[in-house]
Amino acid sequence: MTSPAGADGTTDGVSVLSRALDQAGDVLGHVRPDNTSGPTPCSDWDVGTLADHLVEAPAKFAVMMRGEQPDWASPAPHVEEGWSGAFRAHGDDLMHAWHSLDGDPPVPSPWQVAELAVHTWDLARAVGYPIDRLDPEVAEVAHGFMSANLTPEQRGDVFAPAAEAPAGAGPYDVLAAFAGRSV
Repeated sequence: MTSPAGADGTTDGVSVLSRALDQAGDVLGHVRPDNTSGPTPCSDWDVGTLADHLVEAPAKFAVMMRGEQPDWASPAPHVEEGWSGAFRAHGDDLMHAWHSLDGDPPVPSPWQVAELAVHTWDLARAVGYPIDRLDPEVAEVAHGFMSANLTPEQRGDVFAPAAEAPAGAGPYDVLAAFAGRSV
């Protein structure tokens, strides 16, 4: 068995993914049943829908790591409470898939980091979690992947056109602006 590697051929990508999972779990810990109907930077999703999507993301990536294709268009199962615990269980399964990997990954770790980082920022903004407590390297890896791979033609209905980040913006606001969020 080979060691799990990121797109750059090192284990650094998996280490950053692990940190992305940890911080998303921390932010999900701030979701409560009484704030699930609140707005988010994802205009079509409230806090509950965004939290459900984020909880399900590592499970869908684990499916991909097994060489299967998840249905990204289907709605995520609704979680009533305990979003962080459910997410962490899925995150553990994803990390197990990485550590069990033999050969090249079917999906690069920076893509997984990007999905988690953008939605962690979305949720942090929605629930009042301090953005400056998020790991800047996670945002930098996510932005690097997205800027190299997300063309204007590929944005579709998922991402609005890239916006300008304000002067002096931190790495998460730069990432969010690139993802088409209002910063």
